[in-house]
Amino acid sequence: MLGRNVNGQITNSDHRYPWGNLIPVLRSTDLNIINLECAITNHNKKAAKTFNFKMDPANIGVLTAAGIDAVSLANNHVLDYGIPGLLDTMLLLKAAGISHAGAGQNAIEASQAVLLTRKNIRVALLGFTDNEPGWRAGNNNPGTNYVVVGNIEPITTAIRKIKSQCDLVIVSLHWGPNMREAPTQDFIDFAHAIIDNGADIIHGHSAHIFQGIEWYKGKLIMYDTGDFIDDYRVDLVYRNDRSFLFLCEAGRHVIYQLKLVPVVISNMQVNMASGNEYDWLLKRIREICQPFGTIISEHSREGIICRPPAA
Repeated sequence: MLGRNVNGQITNSDHRYPWGNLIPVLRSTDLNIINLECAITNHNKKAAKTFNFKMDPANIGVLTAAGIDAVSLANNHVLDYGIPGLLDTMLLLKAAGISHAGAGQNAIEASQAVLLTRKNIRVALLGFTDNEPGWRAGNNNPGTNYVVVGNIEPITTAIRKIKSQCDLVIVSLHWGPNMREAPTQDFIDFAHAIIDNGADIIHGHSAHIFQGIEWYKGKLIMYDTGDFIDDYRVDLVYRNDRSFLFLCEAGRHVIYQLKLVPVVISNMQVNMASGNEYDWLLKRIREICQPFGTIISEHSREGIICRPPAA
């Protein structure tokens, strides 16, 4: 979330500021995908809701500074400044060379995958959200790619359209309520159905706190990746200021492993966690991954590794 006070901080400092000491890691990866939870616009008419987030177009360089390649716009803040704000966002991203999924000029465009190629591996990104049903794109109106949890048909259709053109399918999902500590069974069942219908990686977000990670049939489900950059009030119980950078190593039709870089948000900036914060994050991710049988191991050279259950 790069709006509000984060936007002000970027304006008063520089485009690298929000990423803290994660810049070298972000610049070393092959592909960076995020959920962008704000509009990028000068439009001032707010949607009728409690919180409205936007970043100044002049600060679009904050995304390129971190090497962001693609964003999902399927969330509950991308239309905080109405359809004009969404249209501005999509145009500015395109001009900056950043792909987007999960929103569009109409329902067809919003449901389309983004295709990205790195090292001869073709990656498809799809974006969906179960938030703000009134923002759903229609036949003739811009909006988000809305889905009801449990209704697999729209996701199956989208995957089927792109599957033959790519080696990996990533489904980015902005789903569920805030501060939910673990996915409920209906969310687990839905995630399994998405994998069964052709997805390789599920990138979940919306709860503001990270949830457990599951390896299902050799594929990767990150039920919720928590927050990464924002100016939100910190809940001292749920610790929405702590999460990870999720580094997935993959090849054609295969996920090798997931590395976790513990991070903490402070003063509108994300940095690598250390000391007690690192220890808390390691303990917490082990606890919440245990129900899925997922193995969390720590190596001095490789960091925190997330692996499938032992055979």
